[in-house]
Amino acid sequence: MKSAREIEIMRRSGKITSSVLAMLLQTAKAGMTLGELDRLAEKGIRDRGGIPTFKGYQGYPNSICASVNEVVVHGIPGNQVLKDGDILSIDIGTTFERYVSDTAATVAIGNVSVEAARLMRVTQECLMIGIGKMQKGNRLSDIGHAVQAHAESHGYGVVRALVGHGVGTKMHEEPQVPNWGEAGRGIVMRPGLVLAIEPMITGGTHDVATMADGWTVVTADGKLAAHFEHTIALTDDGPRILTLRENDFLELDVAPYRPKEEIAA
Repeated sequence: MKSAREIEIMRRSGKITSSVLAMLLQTAKAGMTLGELDRLAEKGIRDRGGIPTFKGYQGYPNSICASVNEVVVHGIPGNQVLKDGDILSIDIGTTFERYVSDTAATVAIGNVSVEAARLMRVTQECLMIGIGKMQKGNRLSDIGHAVQAHAESHGYGVVRALVGHGVGTKMHEEPQVPNWGEAGRGIVMRPGLVLAIEPMITGGTHDVATMADGWTVVTADGKLAAHFEHTIALTDDGPRILTLRENDFLELDVAPYRPKEEIAA
């Protein structure tokens, strides 16, 4: 559990992460390489006083994960050029005064298919619905149960090989937060809990495979995948999104946060 002081530091960390991610989402376009985005991310984090959490983590070489189309997560940014119609998932983390914030979003590159746009929207809905279950007295598995129910109601797969997690002075802390499962299981959630909730949703099977580089995770059937993530602190007033960004998806009334206040703070 995190103290109010720790959560405040994580909020400041999250402000760095969310502002850089917002910049990347606005900048990404056809003709850019993933490596260009990675360099922008590192500069953006460092210019704001943070350290890129991903760079060097278990040997990972870059500051972001950049995952295109059938790549679910952990895509290594390099010389790959973005094309019109691609969907791009960017996962990014910042360490600030020892505390980590972690967030991700999937963005359309140019004109994408109706199916791609639908997958992205449903995945983002899954995230917000999952956050809405992060309430005092609920069980941890209530989050994953809600995510799975929403995704599968639209005919999508929920990746099981990868999960969300606790966040603090380390990027991955206990507890693990699966995006599937029965409700009413796991720890009782209490104020001070900080989680990274991150649905990874596919257009087909939930099965994935890891490429030869040891990092890149792809859908086993080659279908599209989307990934959205926030770092959230549970407070006495409910879940507080520490990585909320400008123009985030706010239409769903599923979590008691105050978007304008959180972004401006």
